[in-house]
Amino acid sequence: MQRGDGRPRTPWGTYKSIAAVLRARVLDGTYVPGARMPGEHALCAEFATTRNTLRRALEILQAEGLIEVHAGMGRFVRDSGTEERPPVRPVYQRIAADLRAQIRNGVLAPGAVLPSERELCEHYGCVRFTVRQALAELEADDLVEAKQGRGRFVTQDVPR
Repeated sequence: MQRGDGRPRTPWGTYKSIAAVLRARVLDGTYVPGARMPGEHALCAEFATTRNTLRRALEILQAEGLIEVHAGMGRFVRDSGTEERPPVRPVYQRIAADLRAQIRNGVLAPGAVLPSERELCEHYGCVRFTVRQALAELEADDLVEAKQGRGRFVTQDVPR
């Protein structure tokens, strides 16, 4: 059976089969507690299905308490040993905290130039938007200042 655009339809109930496979992976330890689940794109490709079908399967696992969603971070396998875990901080906040610590510890001295956005992306394994969010947080705290065409620098009067 095909849709109007020529793509095949997903058989009814496919999401239940996908949920069963993913459930088995969580329970047998393929996806360890605390680990991030593969992204929707990868799972859609693996199961040759649509995002909507995959999301229905993931909603089942979430309702069963096997996985949890952290907004902006992804889906994670729940650790059955602990009921409440501290929330996971977004990547940009972790980057900002790391750079803030380097500034306060003197690794990045007043007046020092920060690594470029590209270098930070490579170092932290993230996209430029995420790095820019972290840098904006540091600029709001008056730890970093941007100079047009020259880069970002640690401010001279860093609060210690």
